[in-house]
Amino acid sequence: MKTKFVWGAMASLFLASSILTGCSSQSGSSAEGNTETGNKATYTFRLADTHPPDYPTVIGDMKFAELVNERTDGRIKIEVFPSAQLGEEKAVIEQVQLGAIEFTRVNASPLAEFNKEFSVLSLPYVFESDEHLWKFLEGETGNQMLDNLEDSRMKGLAYYSSGARSFYSSKPIKSLEDMKGQKIRVQQSKVNIDLVSALGASATPMPYGEVFSALETGVIDGAENNYPSFVSSNHYQSAKHMILDTHQRTPEVLLISKAAWDKLSEDDQKMLKQAALDSVKTQREAWDKWEKESEQKLRDAGVTITEVEDLAPWKEAVKPVVEQYGSEYNGIMDAIEEAR
Repeated sequence: MKTKFVWGAMASLFLASSILTGCSSQSGSSAEGNTETGNKATYTFRLADTHPPDYPTVIGDMKFAELVNERTDGRIKIEVFPSAQLGEEKAVIEQVQLGAIEFTRVNASPLAEFNKEFSVLSLPYVFESDEHLWKFLEGETGNQMLDNLEDSRMKGLAYYSSGARSFYSSKPIKSLEDMKGQKIRVQQSKVNIDLVSALGASATPMPYGEVFSALETGVIDGAENNYPSFVSSNHYQSAKHMILDTHQRTPEVLLISKAAWDKLSEDDQKMLKQAALDSVKTQREAWDKWEKESEQKLRDAGVTITEVEDLAPWKEAVKPVVEQYGSEYNGIMDAIEEAR
């Protein structure tokens, strides 16, 4: 009897100890797999990007993740998922809003569907040069726009470079007149649809990942983008004609989910924001280098590149679009004008 009692008591103690240990372990974890290390939380986050691993935006993403890892001694890890592994931009933005994905890098154009004031950044011909664009983005209004994304359950951390966007097609395109009737893929944004329609073409909204096959099969005649994207997407294999109208200088935006942001301490929030800003230099340098290399690759591949000598007819054609969307955000338009 005595032996049975001793073994029973030991078993009870062991069970109680196991329960207490389990409770202690669970209290330091969350559904996302984050834990407490000392007095500071440890996180592993995901960052989604649609572009391939060697693309300038992904290089920027990786630099951001590297800086965060260094500045927290590995306490906060950010895993970068390039090549649309986690989905195309619009779908990923929705996941970021829900907190299912913590970070993403997206173009400001589809972002306008979630925060309308970002549509201003996609208005045609409002930025004369990269210098003009960055003077605005780094100013008070540009920074305020990043903060205003909190109303859409996201927070903007930094802008990345995306160069100038121009049209390319499988059909000759050497003038505004050549745009008429062509089926042109646009980003999933109303501003872009209206822009292309105003130029006389047939706007076809489509996810970025579907454009290659659409060009190959003739579903669309062309699309519009910058030099690096034209090359990395291999669209130039089907579209051998490009016209440099530089209609948009729409930046990229590095975002964090508001749900993830609110979990962080104030110190971690400041560190993340600064790491994002510090990654911009690396991204812009990578962009400038790849832009030059991409242009040369296109010329070597036999792509006909036509420069627009007079943008006046193009600007006149899209004037109603600029007036329609710009009138809703006079304050932002004034700040863009002041940055010239």
